[in-house]
Amino acid sequence: MARRLAPALVALALVASGCGSGGVSAGATVSIYVAAPLCKGAQQRLTQEANTAPDLHIRAICLPPVESKGRIDIATVGANARRATEDSTAIAYIEGPSQRSGKFSRPIVEAADIGWTQAGSGATAISHVLGALDAGSPRVSVRKALH
Repeated sequence: MARRLAPALVALALVASGCGSGGVSAGATVSIYVAAPLCKGAQQRLTQEANTAPDLHIRAICLPPVESKGRIDIATVGANARRATEDSTAIAYIEGPSQRSGKFSRPIVEAADIGWTQAGSGATAISHVLGALDAGSPRVSVRKALH
């Protein structure tokens, strides 16, 4: 079962990303890191839903693939997760449902209070993030929101 991004998760991640204690400032840029297999769907959904959060610039950052011939490249998993943690605009990190790399990326991403989730499609994951942004939920722990 795919995990869903809770609205509170995104709200806290936005605050943690330096966007201000009252939420996200108008004109701010937020980033969603997306696993390679989900990236095309995520980008398409962002294009379709461009007016959902009109005061924000939301970008999907496509990550390099972490699997090849059924094997996980741990170095790429770590590099992808660290890339998100070094980005002050990162609010979410999305992995595909069949990716086994989550057991390596999740602790890195969650340690930086960035929402980590697995999703069946990039489009669905982006829809959840956009809904959360639109809802403007109160702050709660990112880890609690995902567990």
